[in-house]
Amino acid sequence: MAASHAIFWPLVAQIFLVFLVYALMNRRRLAAVRAGEASVKDFVVPNVEPAASATVARNLINQFELPVLFYVVVLSLYVTGGAGTLAVLIAWGFVISRYAHAYVHVTANRVLLRRKLFLAGVAMCMLLWLVLVVHLALMP
Repeated sequence: MAASHAIFWPLVAQIFLVFLVYALMNRRRLAAVRAGEASVKDFVVPNVEPAASATVARNLINQFELPVLFYVVVLSLYVTGGAGTLAVLIAWGFVISRYAHAYVHVTANRVLLRRKLFLAGVAMCMLLWLVLVVHLALMP
């Protein structure tokens, strides 16, 4: 498989993470309703639901913040022919950091560790953008 096409695997893995978080949020919300900790009405307004599902809901929001920049840069690298091995490796680094960040967020929710993982993802995303800028600057 050419490196340019390989850039799509980390993108697919990131999208899969979003679906996993959706599923976990559904599971935690159902559990809260079944346990009597919340009613369906509690999910209409943000910040009313129990903490166990609220952290997952917040993580889901996170999946539509920084990862949007990742999607754009991955597609831009592919379209311009800049999705080489280095870009693919950095993209995997980004996705690994997002999985780790999501795991910490929806389990122990240790904020300092979560911050480090978030910043690692930011760094990987910035590196991908740098790869794109250098690629564009060197194009004939």
